[in-house]
Amino acid sequence: MVDVDGVLVRGRPADGRHWSASLETDLGLRPEDLHREFFAKHWNDVVIGRAKLEDRLLAALRHIAPHVTVERLIEYWFAHDACLDRRLLQDLQALRSWGYQVYLATNQEHRRAQYLMGTLGLASVVDGIQYSAQIGAKKPSAAFFEGAASAVGLLPADILLIDDTLENVRTAQACGWQGVLWSGKESLFDVLKGQLPGRAIPLQNSTGS
Repeated sequence: MVDVDGVLVRGRPADGRHWSASLETDLGLRPEDLHREFFAKHWNDVVIGRAKLEDRLLAALRHIAPHVTVERLIEYWFAHDACLDRRLLQDLQALRSWGYQVYLATNQEHRRAQYLMGTLGLASVVDGIQYSAQIGAKKPSAAFFEGAASAVGLLPADILLIDDTLENVRTAQACGWQGVLWSGKESLFDVLKGQLPGRAIPLQNSTGS
């Protein structure tokens, strides 16, 4: 199972910077205002499926940027947070060709999960997505990992997490998963040597070799 933000998706397509780096210039909305009025107040409920993204964004924008519509901000946000790590994608596709299942395991609300799988086309390169709003719990909660394992019908010992947050990796391991902390500096196959459950991978054929 592979994390999305910071692993498979790495910022803006143009330059890898945070999606909100030019938000004030482009939409007249200061990132710090959005963080204070939306992310700090509402994101936890949205990301675990207790509240709709559109409803909570509307409440925030009415206060800090009434000139920006909810749909315009969502469109901007998703499009500017969509730089895919193509090398990692190729390596994950190689794993699937060797018989491994590959899932996304990520903290997302429903709209962006759909965007990732549909608009960005990840549905064609992974076996599915396990995300926080769907499960009702977010990483690093143990409930996230328990829910994800149950949803895919695998034993914890047969699952490996690739994530860029140490706390997520540690909680996954405490739940019986294997876990790898991802830095993006090494190829997937260098990171996975001796880690994958079930069987060896043909490293000599990997795109990372």
